[in-house]
Formats: sequence, structure tokens, C-alpha cells
Amino acid sequence: MEMQIAIFLDYLAVERGLAKNTVESYQFDLKNFMAFCANRQVLDVRRIDRVLVLNYLLELKKLGRSPATIARHMAALKVFCRFLLDEGLLARDPTTNLESPGSGKKLPGVLDQSEVELLLEQPRIGNPAGLRDKAMLELMYATGMRVSELISLNVEHVDLESGYVRCTGKGSKERIIPVGSIAKKYLLEYLSRGRAKITANRTENALFLNMRGKRLSRQGFWKIIKKHARKAGIKEITPHTLRHSFATHLLENGADLRSVQEMLGHADITTTQIYTHLTDTRLREAFNKSHPRALKRVDG
Repeated sequence: MEMQIAIFLDYLAVERGLAKNTVESYQFDLKNFMAFCANRQVLDVRRIDRVLVLNYLLELKKLGRSPATIARHMAALKVFCRFLLDEGLLARDPTTNLESPGSGKKLPGVLDQSEVELLLEQPRIGNPAGLRDKAMLELMYATGMRVSELISLNVEHVDLESGYVRCTGKGSKERIIPVGSIAKKYLLEYLSRGRAKITANRTENALFLNMRGKRLSRQGFWKIIKKHARKAGIKEITPHTLRHSFATHLLENGADLRSVQEMLGHADITTTQIYTHLTDTRLREAFNKSHPRALKRVDG
């Protein structure tokens, strides 16, 4: 088991390009699991089964570990067991459809589709700053990019003729995301009528600029989205609200989970699955609100 954990950690660092801190977190959690297995004379990864994993999670709960800590250990085990399955060391994944006890995942805040429309209507495109804001918010909702990815874009990363944007995500992994017609339209307008009036330096290659002609910062984006949310009457918003809304609306309209995972740039599909919990919750709320017999009281 010790050898397989070492190979797995090397795989995370080299092949998946995860950050050093992330790999060390996996190492800590899996060493804890290995110690638990050793106490039960389980030294071979081929003996890891569902009962062992469940007992481990219950042990963590008995030790008073917080729901967030248990969820983190569970996430590490899921990735490790999937790796062992791919390597042919496990016949089946013992963590499939397994939720950690009291994991209590916090669901991200999302806007409904009408709220997104209202937010995207706020920028006034009669001036360069408004054109920039409109193109930027449309692109974020169209692609689900992280704020860091959005503000890191250069002009050459956008291929509007083909309708794609190329961005670099976590672990320096590059991905290609399709851009819809509306975002494409406003990006073209921004590039032709807005950006040139903002830039102070013709050699600046950043796509989105602040009004001094420099690359827009994360803080600058945060101020912009807050300003437009306030005008739209939207009280609760974060820099990643449009990213979360993008994923949720895709799934609500029939997109498959793997495609959404790819567009979001998630290394592990379990990260993307939180949006399925969110859509389930929204469907339940819609059902309870709309169906005449959903909440009908039953006597006797």
C-alpha cells in the first residue's frame, strides 16, 4: 500500500500537474488511511473494499473530525481508488456512489436564467468601459471560466472566427471552450470599438483592460460585477456566480456531466457533481411549488 500511494502521489504531481500543497494534502490523508488499514492488518491495496472504507469514515466521525475534514478524506480516497481501478489493482471502485457521513457540502450560489439576463443587460455599450463590461460578463457566462482565467486571457487566446477561446486553468492545464453567438458578437464589438480606445500601450496583449490601459485585476473584475449586480437589484453575488450559473443552467437544460466537467476544467468529476445536487434541489423546489398535489396534506 505504501508503494502504491507513492506512485499515486507521483502521478498527481507529474501527470496531472497538481500543485505541491494539493499533493501534500492527499499524502497526509492517505497516510492516515494507511495507518487505519495497518491496524486491521490490511497491507495490500487489493483488499480495499466498501466495508473498509465505510469503517474508516465512521472511525473519523467517532474521533470527532468535522464534516468538512471527513469530506476531504473521502475525496482523497475516491481519487485514489479510481487510480487503483485504472491500474487494474481493484476489480471495482469501493467508493462509487458513496457519500461521506455528514459531508454537508456547501452548494454554490447561482442566479436563475432571468436574473442572468437582467445582470447582462446592465452594461451600457455606448462607451469603451461599458463595451468591455458587456463582453467580459457575456464571455464568463458563455464559458464558465474562473475569474483568474478570464483576466489572464490575451487577445490571441480568442479565435472568434472558429468560435473558441483558449484558457489556462489550474495546474497550467490548457483547455478550449466554445463561445456562443451572443458572447462572440459583443467580443467583436469590444475589440473593434472599445479596446483600442482604452489601451495606453500598443504592445499590451491583455484582452480585458482597466481604464489605465493595463490588464484588469481580480479586484477590478469584482468591483465591476458588484456594480452591475447592484443596478440589477441582485444582492448576493460572488466573482464566480456566473461560473456556477453557467454549470447549473447547462445541466438543467440536458448537458451531460462529462462535457460540463471538461468546460469547467475540473480534474475530478466529483467536483462537478456538486452541480447535480444543486439542480436536484432546484427541481424539487420547482416541483413542490408547481405540482397541485406535491405538498397536499394527507390525513390518516
